[in-house]
Amino acid sequence: MPIENIPEIYIKDKEKRPDLFVYDFKMTNDVVKSKVNLGMNMFSFLQVGKKQVHFAGTAVAVNKEQSLLLKKGNWLWTELLDTEAIYYCKLFFFSETKLKEFLEKHTRNVAIVKDEIPFFIIRNDAYITSYLNSLSTISDAPAVFMENLLSVKFEELMLYLLQKYGRKFELYLYSLIASETSPFKKIIENKIHSNLKLEEIAFLCNMSLSTFKRQFIKEYNESPGKWLQNKRLQNAKNLLEQGKLKPSDIYLDFGYNNLSNFSIAFKNKFGFNPSEISS
Repeated sequence: MPIENIPEIYIKDKEKRPDLFVYDFKMTNDVVKSKVNLGMNMFSFLQVGKKQVHFAGTAVAVNKEQSLLLKKGNWLWTELLDTEAIYYCKLFFFSETKLKEFLEKHTRNVAIVKDEIPFFIIRNDAYITSYLNSLSTISDAPAVFMENLLSVKFEELMLYLLQKYGRKFELYLYSLIASETSPFKKIIENKIHSNLKLEEIAFLCNMSLSTFKRQFIKEYNESPGKWLQNKRLQNAKNLLEQGKLKPSDIYLDFGYNNLSNFSIAFKNKFGFNPSEISS
């Protein structure tokens, strides 16, 4: 699957990347786990449909009742139609330059953020609805005015969210300009519970599959496929021992396409069938 460089593919003038950029994204088909290289931090205001995103160490799913602020970097995006025949979201990209200008102007102290926080969930409300309408209204403005208008609209939105979410949002903004990156092992161990393929985890680590495998063996002294399988089977066993779920309820969550393959792998590791736990 090709990697989409966003917002570059939406910008007409390839010679210049604007500091602020709004794009109306629409589609009529589901897209599952598309690889996205997000070159700028971005608001995703979901209007119609459902969205799930995976970042290095985490994942989040939202519907049209929520919007997301996403950190730039490598993402896997799943975008699904809901009851409508179209998926629609308004994307608002902003540069680190604009973010730093805002923080210098409107926050008192430089916050030191140790953990990278890849996303911030925004609860849609009457203000957000009104704000999005205003963005649509100015979309036809002449280019000479658009840059200044977007600058004002960006500041307005950030001030509103700062007022609404307070220190939590301020810390998130500072995390966007933090230089620290997520350690390789942290990414891997956060993906134990997912059913992502190795190639998809490698992408989230910003590596080719071959580089990822070499790095993995260096860190864990074991192949990634074998290591992940053992970890996931152990987690599956722990889950079944709680007595609330059956093997047929969980095999997909642990990366198996059918119950038979899950049962065979489980028995090879533990010496008995997973059904024997829950029976």
